Amino acid sequence: MEKNERRVVITGMGIWSCLGTTLDEVKDSLYNGYSGIIFAPERKEMGFESGLTAYVKQPELKGLVDRAHRVFMPEEAQYAYMATVDAMKMAKLDAEYMEKHDVGLLYGNDSSADAVVKSVDTMRNKKSTHLVGSGAIFQSMNSTVTMNLGCLFKLRGINMTISAACASGSHAIGLGSLLIKWGLQDCIVCGGAQEVNPFSIGSFDGIGAFSKRENEPAKASRPFDAQRDGLVPGGGAATVIIESYESAMRRGAPIIAEVMGYGFSANGDHISSPNVDGPRKSLLMALDQSGVSKDMIGYINAHATSTHVGDTNEAKAIYSVFGNNMPPVTSTKGQTGHEMWMAGASEVIYSILMMKNNFIAANLNYEYGDEDTGKLNIPSYRLDNHPFDLFLSNSFGFGGTNSTLVIKDWKE
Repeated sequence: MEKNERRVVITGMGIWSCLGTTLDEVKDSLYNGYSGIIFAPERKEMGFESGLTAYVKQPELKGLVDRAHRVFMPEEAQYAYMATVDAMKMAKLDAEYMEKHDVGLLYGNDSSADAVVKSVDTMRNKKSTHLVGSGAIFQSMNSTVTMNLGCLFKLRGINMTISAACASGSHAIGLGSLLIKWGLQDCIVCGGAQEVNPFSIGSFDGIGAFSKRENEPAKASRPFDAQRDGLVPGGGAATVIIESYESAMRRGAPIIAEVMGYGFSANGDHISSPNVDGPRKSLLMALDQSGVSKDMIGYINAHATSTHVGDTNEAKAIYSVFGNNMPPVTSTKGQTGHEMWMAGASEVIYSILMMKNNFIAANLNYEYGDEDTGKLNIPSYRLDNHPFDLFLSNSFGFGGTNSTLVIKDWKE
C-alpha cells in the first residue's frame, strides 16, 4: 500500500470537560442538554465585565503523578494528563508498547497565562528571580502540555505543540492524520487543552467578547441565535489517539472512527473578525480530501461561538457549500461555552459520542435565527433515534486560521 493511501483511525478518547470527566458522563450531559456554565462572582471583583465561565473540576494528581513532576504542570497540563490516561487506556496503549515504539504527540495549546502572571508577581513583589521556583519556566511555556505529557508517558515520536488559537485542537488531529497517512508515524496522541483561570481570558473580556447574561448562566451561550450577545469562556482538555489502520490491527486496538479528511486555510484578513471565504475553503478542502460527497455528511458540528460576526460568517460559509441540502447543524458550545484551544479536539469527541449513540444534542438556547443563521438546519431540540455515520467539524481561530475535519463511524 502506498504511503498516501494509509487509513487513519481513532482508537482512544479521553476528556476532562465542564460536561464531565468520563465519556459516559459527557454523553449523558449532551443527551440531557446539561449546561456547564456558571456565574463566578470573583471575576466581577477582579473587574471583569462578565462573570460567566464554564466550571471545570480540578484534577487530583496526588498518587498519580510524582510530586517532583507535579511542580512542572500548570492547570491545562493537568487536564491533559487526565484526558490522556483515559484515552490511552481505551486504545490499549501501555508503557511496554510505548517503550518499544515511537508514539508521537501533537497537542493544541495557545496560552499558559496563570503561570506567567504568578512568576511576574513573584519577581515584582519579592525582587528576586530565585524565588520564582524551578517549575515556573516549564509551566509558563506554550509547549508546557507536550513537554509534560511527553516526559510522563515517555513518548518518543514527534513532539510538538500546535498553537493556532481556537483551531489548535482540530489542527493537531488534522496534522497528525497527515503524518500517519504519509507513513511518517504509526500512532500519535492528539488533543487540545485550555486553562480556565481568569488571567487567561481577561483580555477577551476587555474587548467585550463575552456574554453579559449573568442572571441566567445556562442561557448565556446562544450559538446561531438571533439574540446572541457574546461567547462564554470554558476549557479543560480532550485527547484523541489516532493511528494507522495497520497499527491498530497489529495491536488489537479497538477502532472507533476514521479520520477521512482534513481541510485548512487562512483568511489573510482582519486579525479578529472572520470572513466567509477562508472557512469555505477549509470546508471544501476537507470534503475533497475525504473523498465523500457533501450529501453524505449526516451532521455538522459548527464552530459557532455565540458571537454576531463569527456565527453569521460561518453560517454563510456552510450555506455556500451545502445550500438547501443541509444536514443538521449544531454548536455544542451552547452547553460548554467556548473551550478555545481545546475545542477542536473536544468537539470531535462530542460528535463521536452522539454518532455512536444515534442522537444529536440540541443546539442549546437556539430560539430563532437571523437572516443568515436561519438558513441552516439547526435543531433546538434533541434529535433522538437519529443515526448518522459521517460528520464534519469546524474550528476557526483569531488570526484567521481555519480547520475542518471529516470523521466517519467505524463499523465491523
